[in-house]
Amino acid sequence: MPMRNAAEYLECTAARVPDKVAFSDASGSLTFGQLLQDARALGTVLAGLPGCKNAPVAVLTGRTVQSVAALQGVLQSGNYYVPIDEQMPEARMRRILTQVHARAIVFPEACRPQAERLADCALLVCLEEAEKTAPDEALLQARREQIIDLDPVYLLFTSGSTGTPKGIVISHRAILDFTDWLTDFCGYTEHEVFGNQSPFYFDTSCKDLYQTLKLGATCVLLEKKFFALPLFLLQALDRHGVTAVNWATSAFHLAASSGALERCVPHALRKIVVGGEALQARYVNMWKRAIPEAEIYNMYGPTETTVDCAALHLTRAYRDDEPIPIGKACRNMQLLLLKDDLSEAAPGETGELCVRGSGLAAGYFADAEKTNAAFIQNPLCPDYRDILYRTGDMAVQREDGNFYFLARRDGQIKHMGYRIELGEIETALYSVEGLHDAVCFYDAMRDKIVCVYAGNLDTNTLAKALRTALPKYMLPNVYERLEALPHNANGKLDRAALKERFLHAEG
Repeated sequence: MPMRNAAEYLECTAARVPDKVAFSDASGSLTFGQLLQDARALGTVLAGLPGCKNAPVAVLTGRTVQSVAALQGVLQSGNYYVPIDEQMPEARMRRILTQVHARAIVFPEACRPQAERLADCALLVCLEEAEKTAPDEALLQARREQIIDLDPVYLLFTSGSTGTPKGIVISHRAILDFTDWLTDFCGYTEHEVFGNQSPFYFDTSCKDLYQTLKLGATCVLLEKKFFALPLFLLQALDRHGVTAVNWATSAFHLAASSGALERCVPHALRKIVVGGEALQARYVNMWKRAIPEAEIYNMYGPTETTVDCAALHLTRAYRDDEPIPIGKACRNMQLLLLKDDLSEAAPGETGELCVRGSGLAAGYFADAEKTNAAFIQNPLCPDYRDILYRTGDMAVQREDGNFYFLARRDGQIKHMGYRIELGEIETALYSVEGLHDAVCFYDAMRDKIVCVYAGNLDTNTLAKALRTALPKYMLPNVYERLEALPHNANGKLDRAALKERFLHAEG
């Protein structure tokens, strides 16, 4: 019988393997049976609150098994969760809570001081206290019967690095469809041990979360500090017997560029899924040399498409300087390339990547203007309602049928009379031996291409190496070397911070 909502994953698995460890963190673990019990207790409390019905419930989350119980408790109550980083500045928390009119704020006892400062925004529910409540099965069943698969499962806010954060509404149907596809595409089984990187306020965490709940696998919530210490990270994977990871591309790159793979190989690891940034072949080759048996998958997708909308299983070797495609559309998704006039780009022609399918978000919470600007009527199908999401990413579909990401729409520049994709320059940079991380951006005020990088080579050596890989008009005009490039809370290179830092320093 098809599932109607994402909460059913936990219910079915807890009935099948109640005593198996579901999630573990640095402090402890929860079995599927314990997780369901805690979720139903919290769900009973939330369902009894006034006006708390198919409504947003904020959850202060950390890298803990308690956070998993809190998110699932919200779903048990027939509501949808708004994950908020427990370390987020109070002012930003308030902006989110005010925007969504949260009915309640679920928090662990350790976050009581932060929660109590927000008591004027919504009702407070302490997770530990709620878990003492006896589940009201009749109440929970009645609530859940009123939820259909088009209702929201979560409301996720963007990082806000480019402006005011947007609340992205993702439905149960989108999560169910994506989760089932990912299981089939990667060949995941109940025997997987996932090594989680992404925090629960970042959409990539849905892969680990819902694969574990669906399959009855086990997920280890790795400590955040490990992702700045690659050797310790790899040792943790080996210690826990991790078989599969779903990581930000930058974490995958760092483990290779640091040399840690040469000192520690996680022997159980067999499935590696990365996404969020352009994947560099050089680092793929390092991982493949270390773990020849590993299956590596490149994923692409904005949060608005429910984590990923395109994927590629890397089944052939790539040269170090060869661009890796983002692949083809996921099941029940379609990728289209549109030109500026919204006509379809021809094969081999650059266009803006647009997406349609069951994974599309319902839009931006309480923001019709931004929703209508990004989610548009399919210009190739004007006869009935058919919505596309405009990603703002430029791409091309080549002869192999795969789509290749080129740059953000604002990453396509005109310099010295030429149209240039900054992503192409970055691909060339990553092929240079000794370079660890790199970002290019355009200084429009001075008409200069700027390269900021980390690595054990000087700027003259880097510039010389690029001259053999790129035409003269594409070469950066300015190089800035840093000990390490900053990353944001989601593990991605913080491009906005780098650009601001450089312009401020030069200003």
